[in-house]
Amino acid sequence: MVGDFVDEVLDGADEDPLFEVFAAGQATLIADFIEISEKDLRTGEGIGISVALVVLALVFGAVAAAVLPIVLAIFAIIAALGATALLGLATDLSFFVTNMITMIGLAVGIDYSLFIVSRYREERARGLEKHDAIARAGATAGRAVLFSGITVVLALMGLLIFPMSVFQSMGAGAILVVIAAVLASMTLLPAILGLMGDRVNAIRVPLVQRGKPGEVGPHGFWNWVTRAVMRRPILSLALAAGLLLAAAVPYLDINRGFSGIGSLPDGARSKEGFMVLQQEFGFGQDVQAKVVIDGDTGAVEAAIERLEAAVASDPAFVPIGAEVYPEANLSVYSARLSGDPMAPEATEAIARLRAEHIPAAFEGTGAKVLVGGDTAMILDFEGTTDTFTPIVFAFVLGLSFVLLTVAFRSIVVPVFSIIMNLLSVGAAYGLLVLVFQKGVGASLFGFHEVETIEIWLPLFLFAILFGLSMDYQVFLLSRIREHYDDTGDNTEAVAFGLRSTGRLITGAAAIMVAVFGGFALGDLVMMQQMGFGLAVAVFMDATVVRSVLVPSIMRLLGDRNWYFPGWLEWIPRIGIEGQAAPAAPAEAAGVLAPTAVAGAEE
Repeated sequence: MVGDFVDEVLDGADEDPLFEVFAAGQATLIADFIEISEKDLRTGEGIGISVALVVLALVFGAVAAAVLPIVLAIFAIIAALGATALLGLATDLSFFVTNMITMIGLAVGIDYSLFIVSRYREERARGLEKHDAIARAGATAGRAVLFSGITVVLALMGLLIFPMSVFQSMGAGAILVVIAAVLASMTLLPAILGLMGDRVNAIRVPLVQRGKPGEVGPHGFWNWVTRAVMRRPILSLALAAGLLLAAAVPYLDINRGFSGIGSLPDGARSKEGFMVLQQEFGFGQDVQAKVVIDGDTGAVEAAIERLEAAVASDPAFVPIGAEVYPEANLSVYSARLSGDPMAPEATEAIARLRAEHIPAAFEGTGAKVLVGGDTAMILDFEGTTDTFTPIVFAFVLGLSFVLLTVAFRSIVVPVFSIIMNLLSVGAAYGLLVLVFQKGVGASLFGFHEVETIEIWLPLFLFAILFGLSMDYQVFLLSRIREHYDDTGDNTEAVAFGLRSTGRLITGAAAIMVAVFGGFALGDLVMMQQMGFGLAVAVFMDATVVRSVLVPSIMRLLGDRNWYFPGWLEWIPRIGIEGQAAPAAPAEAAGVLAPTAVAGAEE
């Protein structure tokens, strides 16, 4: 409200033709960030929901079924916003938490409902009665959704480990909306299906789907993909892995930092004020480097003079002067930073101040000298990120391995699942650098080319993408395992899993890409980078990884996919598909079974 009042005053004063009025400073900058982020939120919501409705209609072939997942996603978002408001009473949350809830809520809420509704329609196509079909969908797809949601939440908990409020805020918001989406899919959705029954297939979309609604059969595009991958698994593996590794290569040149005020679109009030200050006075914002000297004020007086001379000769600084507090044996020297205080040049200047100017000036004084300020905080943030990144990675990867081992009773499946997810995350990192930092294709998408990738983004993307990637992995592997338990034929089980989930996973990925892409079309660089990174990773994960890489590896490994050492038999049997998986011969013996060589012609 204060910002609105200031805007009114400035707008009125700016009407005088004799002068121009500008506003600058942290308060104006934050107000612009909030206003633009809210605008980006509306853009992302509109694009995401519109595209999702079209994709769902194509996947289901019926408008009624297409609307249902969107309703569930909106319900999950509202519930999560309410829970976040309660959480906000106890702790401060970043204003980006609403963007996170909406983005993740639309993605997972629609996905979870999509898989359950699809399984219900499939069971009805097989001849089960309505209530039996709902029960079967809940016992299979519903359990997969529950397990997938748990996996996503545990991956997101890695963000809570990081001791920074922005990470914890976005992590908490994402966790709450995933929990809400899972609960809605397991409670509200079955109730709605019970009321609608076969009316879920109302308003059919012509020429979209052959056969009965929900019918899975050996025909269409995904049957062709299945045959191609299963016939040439080595070639498929080489091409897919090569593509992902090539996409990841630009990550080696990443520059991390904060885009700062340069990320705001032209016309933003705080950016205009910044440009005028920078042009007329040599500094764009009144952001200072604070050098705090803890030591006898008389003994450090000469050292402060030497520091002031060094700072004055450094073009990155605009000297202010020192304040002395003899009663506390404390001195504070201040200097403004020239240019954008979040730009790489500013962080390099602070690093130079800490590593060169201060040691040279205060050598032999015995004083304790520390540097603070917003730019110094960026350097410290980078150091904290480097410290906690291995911890978060180990936490997420370790929990994912344990969960997949328990769910699928295999130690091979978790290993290649983790490797596949890391490949898709690495490809997303590389493409981020290629587009935003190197500018390849940036203008085509309407993105800002910047010098840095947001310093918090790689770790954030890892936690989010690893959780979301497990969605597709769980749904694909659960159908493969279900068919393998029924037939004992690994090759046919892999082919069936790809055939039966290919259409759904592609549709779910298209929805996620639309949701994340909608946010990438906003004006803030940080939102562009986040939305693009999520969208491209999900796209590659659903197409290259899930549809080619995973099936080809499982085809080559054969029954070795389900190798489970005898000394782990004490682990409880938790069948994702609603039943405890019976021990395959290879499991019972605790040895490797020969690789299946049967083709996928059926």
